[in-house]
Amino acid sequence: MRYPTLILSVICTVFAAGTAQAEKRVAFVVGNGTYKNVAPLPNPSVDAKAMAAALRNVGFEVVEGSNLTRDKMTERLLDFGKKAQGADVALFFYAGHGIAISGTNYLLPIDADIKSEMDVKLGAAINIDLTLEQTMGDAKVKLVFLDACRDNPFAAKIKSNSATRSVNVQTGLAEMKSGEGTLIAFATGPGQTALDGQEGGNSPFTRALLANLTQPGVEIQQAMTKVRAQVNEETNKGQLPWGHTNLIGAVYLNGAPAPGAVAAAAPAAGAKPGSDVELEFWRSIKDSNKPEEFNAYLTNYPNGQFRSLALSRIASLESGAKDATRNLSTGIDPATFKEEANQTTEDQIGLDKGQRRDVQRRLNGLGFDTKVTGQFDAPTRAVITRWQAARGYPKSGYLNRLQHKALLTEIVAAAPTASSDEERPAPKRRAPSTVQAQPQAQPQQPPPQRQYSNPGPDPAGAGRFIGGVVGGMLR
Repeated sequence: MRYPTLILSVICTVFAAGTAQAEKRVAFVVGNGTYKNVAPLPNPSVDAKAMAAALRNVGFEVVEGSNLTRDKMTERLLDFGKKAQGADVALFFYAGHGIAISGTNYLLPIDADIKSEMDVKLGAAINIDLTLEQTMGDAKVKLVFLDACRDNPFAAKIKSNSATRSVNVQTGLAEMKSGEGTLIAFATGPGQTALDGQEGGNSPFTRALLANLTQPGVEIQQAMTKVRAQVNEETNKGQLPWGHTNLIGAVYLNGAPAPGAVAAAAPAAGAKPGSDVELEFWRSIKDSNKPEEFNAYLTNYPNGQFRSLALSRIASLESGAKDATRNLSTGIDPATFKEEANQTTEDQIGLDKGQRRDVQRRLNGLGFDTKVTGQFDAPTRAVITRWQAARGYPKSGYLNRLQHKALLTEIVAAAPTASSDEERPAPKRRAPSTVQAQPQAQPQQPPPQRQYSNPGPDPAGAGRFIGGVVGGMLR
């Protein structure tokens, strides 16, 4: 009986390999960094080359490019659109500068010179929505990864040249909805900015994609949960990838697990499918102070087990944001929103260890959690950056006199308690005595004020467009 079983196994293996080879997979991978009219980005071309190699290893035909002008990007998109027609899987990866104007996202070629909204709409930038629709619309599964949420380098020019001064130019990219069979993933949340990483390496988002996306036997939504967790941890909770998913089946980029492995990994009786992935997602955001991260959870799990907690947290954060805006709207020097901070400006303040502790306590009291150590280490710098971003101050992780003064004027909801062993006073011990003292009436003390925090979950309970553009240009 062994030989028929062995032969059947070989036949199944050959059939599976033939099926994998027959599947049509096409990817568009571009990284733009050597911009001619704004400061260059060091890593997008590195990100693109690494991603292209990873995708070729799992059977993708890759249309690749680095540091492309508007004309060269159009050529690559036309090629991609032709090859992606009828594809089983079409994947779009872009690293570089992007821009959001009035809720519409655009990619920036390296020769982009944008001075106004008109420049964008006349073709200096590439409309992402139309591009995806026209190049990937016929594919069965569409995967989009945008590592393009860096600071918008043209925002100030567009605003200053706007006739009405009412044009809406966002810092990062705007939210996008996915159609059927589509997954869209951003390096960070809507309107937020992402880190580019150390020069010559990969950005945190691309590095996490490379580590998780093509792991053997890992379904793509589970891989993306791991990507979110990795980026969140690497950036000290300063960046959390965001996405919108409308896939209608399991998608594996490097082979589905064997049937035995699926059975072994099946959830216990009574557990909901995907509960482990959902729980990992929730754990990565439960202590966040960003409403968009809880909205991302609700988008992915509209009937999830932490739905009520997410809604409550969003309401609390939005209410706090309104109160903070009310409290911060007066008494703040307008220069606070413009003057950059760095190590030199912070040294000029002359903060001693006690004053640094006070800064950390105040950040805690305002919902920006950090340890009170009196040392401004990397985690504290990340928290200061988050506070600066929330207040609209220039982000650097360092303070200047104006920012420090603004922080001291903010109303802290509750007096922060010591959060390090160094600050907790040792309990007083009564001196030994051989004479029994008479009890004395002690003045009644008011009960100590309790500090409340939002509890975490219990783990146990828990190409037509491009053709049209080119055609229009040729008319």
